[in-house]
Amino acid sequence: MVILILERVMPSLRGELTRWLIQPKTGVFVGQISARVRDLLWKRATASLRDGAGLMIYSDNTEQGFSILSAGDTSKVMENFEGLTLPKTLKSL
Repeated sequence: MVILILERVMPSLRGELTRWLIQPKTGVFVGQISARVRDLLWKRATASLRDGAGLMIYSDNTEQGFSILSAGDTSKVMENFEGLTLPKTLKSL
């Protein structure tokens, strides 16, 4: 299972991702794809972010049962705390 959340990206990127994943809500993509396709889609998405942001959650053999990747300017960053990935809110100055 793959969940890809994109913010502030071009509509053409969202359209391209709908070839592989369903889009139940604007900027949220969900699907069951191979690891190779997942990695290629993430590479394509991060290359097209510009001022946008992206977060990908996918099934993995970890304690939590999933892994998280993030890219771009997000309000939260994912940090690893003793094997658990948890969100950390960035404080604004």
